[in-house]
Amino acid sequence: MFSHMMVGTNDMARSKAFYDALFAAMGGRPGKEDPLGRVVYMHGGAIFLISKPLDGQTATAGNGSTIGFNVASPDEADAWHKAGTAHGGTAIEDPPGERNGPAGRLYLAYLRDPDGNKLCALHRLG
Repeated sequence: MFSHMMVGTNDMARSKAFYDALFAAMGGRPGKEDPLGRVVYMHGGAIFLISKPLDGQTATAGNGSTIGFNVASPDEADAWHKAGTAHGGTAIEDPPGERNGPAGRLYLAYLRDPDGNKLCALHRLG
Protein backbone atom coordinates (compact mmCIF):
# COMPACT_ATOMS: atom_id res chain seq x y z
CA MET A 1 0.00 0.00 0.00
CA PHE A 2 2.78 2.48 0.84
CA SER A 3 5.60 3.42 -1.50
CA HIS A 4 7.85 4.99 1.14
CA MET A 5 8.03 6.80 4.47
CA MET A 6 10.09 9.87 5.30
CA VAL A 7 10.70 11.70 8.57
CA GLY A 8 12.15 15.14 9.03
CA THR A 9 15.22 15.90 11.09
CA ASN A 10 17.01 18.97 12.32
CA ASP A 11 20.38 17.16 12.54
CA MET A 12 21.17 14.87 9.60
CA ALA A 13 24.39 13.45 11.07
CA ARG A 14 22.71 12.53 14.37
CA SER A 15 19.71 11.00 12.61
CA LYS A 16 21.86 9.06 10.15
CA ALA A 17 23.85 7.51 13.03
CA PHE A 18 20.58 6.59 14.79
CA TYR A 19 18.89 5.05 11.73
CA ASP A 20 22.08 3.33 10.52
CA ALA A 21 22.14 1.54 13.90
CA LEU A 22 18.44 0.60 13.70
CA PHE A 23 18.73 -0.77 10.17
CA ALA A 24 21.92 -2.68 11.05
CA ALA A 25 20.02 -4.34 13.92
CA MET A 26 17.45 -5.53 11.34
CA GLY A 27 20.12 -6.79 8.93
CA GLY A 28 19.97 -3.69 6.72
CA ARG A 29 22.66 -1.44 5.30
CA PRO A 30 23.60 2.15 6.17
CA GLY A 31 21.62 4.86 4.42
CA LYS A 32 22.94 6.59 1.31
CA GLU A 33 22.64 10.29 0.62
CA ASP A 34 20.73 11.29 -2.52
CA PRO A 35 21.35 14.44 -4.63
CA LEU A 36 18.86 16.44 -2.49
CA GLY A 37 20.74 15.63 0.74
CA ARG A 38 18.17 13.12 1.99
CA VAL A 39 19.37 9.79 3.38
CA VAL A 40 17.67 6.76 1.84
CA TYR A 41 17.33 3.28 3.37
CA MET A 42 16.09 0.33 1.31
CA HIS A 43 15.36 -2.87 3.21
CA GLY A 44 12.87 -5.71 2.99
CA GLY A 45 11.17 -4.23 -0.06
CA ALA A 46 10.51 -0.88 1.66
CA ILE A 47 12.03 2.60 1.37
CA PHE A 48 12.57 4.89 4.36
CA LEU A 49 14.10 8.37 4.16
CA ILE A 50 15.30 11.06 6.52
CA SER A 51 15.47 14.67 5.39
CA LYS A 52 15.70 18.23 6.53
CA PRO A 53 12.29 19.73 5.68
CA LEU A 54 12.37 20.93 2.09
CA ASP A 55 10.37 24.05 3.08
CA GLY A 56 13.25 25.22 5.30
CA GLN A 57 11.12 25.09 8.47
CA THR A 58 12.00 23.19 11.66
CA ALA A 59 11.30 19.44 11.62
CA THR A 60 8.72 18.28 14.18
CA ALA A 61 7.40 14.85 15.12
CA GLY A 62 3.82 13.98 14.19
CA ASN A 63 1.68 13.79 17.33
CA GLY A 64 -0.26 10.51 17.23
CA SER A 65 1.92 9.07 14.44
CA THR A 66 3.85 5.81 14.69
CA ILE A 67 6.15 4.28 12.09
CA GLY A 68 6.35 0.50 12.36
CA PHE A 69 9.24 -1.67 11.18
CA ASN A 70 8.76 -5.40 10.59
CA VAL A 71 11.45 -7.47 12.29
CA ALA A 72 12.19 -11.18 11.90
CA SER A 73 12.11 -12.19 15.58
CA PRO A 74 11.78 -11.00 19.16
CA ASP A 75 15.60 -11.08 19.38
CA GLU A 76 15.81 -8.72 16.38
CA ALA A 77 13.25 -6.39 18.02
CA ASP A 78 15.39 -6.36 21.18
CA ALA A 79 18.56 -5.65 19.16
CA TRP A 80 16.71 -2.85 17.30
CA HIS A 81 15.58 -1.31 20.60
CA LYS A 82 19.05 -1.59 22.13
CA ALA A 83 20.68 -0.04 19.04
CA GLY A 84 18.20 2.81 19.09
CA THR A 85 18.68 3.69 22.76
CA ALA A 86 22.47 3.46 22.33
CA HIS A 87 22.34 5.97 19.45
CA GLY A 88 20.22 8.79 20.87
CA GLY A 89 16.74 7.26 20.89
CA THR A 90 14.46 7.18 23.93
CA ALA A 91 12.67 4.07 25.16
CA ILE A 92 8.93 4.71 25.51
CA GLU A 93 5.80 2.87 26.58
CA ASP A 94 6.20 -0.62 28.05
CA PRO A 95 9.54 -2.43 27.74
CA PRO A 96 9.91 -4.60 24.63
CA GLY A 97 7.77 -7.68 24.92
CA GLU A 98 4.71 -9.66 23.93
CA ARG A 99 1.32 -7.97 23.66
CA ASN A 100 -2.03 -9.63 23.01
CA GLY A 101 -4.89 -7.76 21.37
CA PRO A 102 -7.21 -7.58 18.40
CA ALA A 103 -4.27 -8.01 15.99
CA GLY A 104 -3.21 -11.24 17.75
CA ARG A 105 0.04 -12.02 19.55
CA LEU A 106 2.72 -9.46 18.78
CA TYR A 107 6.21 -8.75 20.06
CA LEU A 108 6.66 -4.96 20.15
CA ALA A 109 9.42 -2.50 21.01
CA TYR A 110 8.88 1.28 21.00
CA LEU A 111 11.30 4.21 20.69
CA ARG A 112 11.34 7.88 19.90
CA ASP A 113 14.09 8.89 17.50
CA PRO A 114 16.34 11.88 18.34
CA ASP A 115 13.78 14.22 16.69
CA GLY A 116 10.82 12.77 18.63
CA ASN A 117 9.29 10.54 15.94
CA LYS A 118 7.58 7.48 17.43
CA LEU A 119 8.89 4.16 16.07
CA CYS A 120 7.88 0.55 16.67
CA ALA A 121 9.59 -2.76 15.89
CA LEU A 122 6.92 -5.43 15.36
CA HIS A 123 7.15 -9.20 15.09
CA ARG A 124 3.99 -11.29 14.70
CA LEU A 125 4.03 -14.33 16.99
CA GLY A 126 2.41 -17.68 16.08
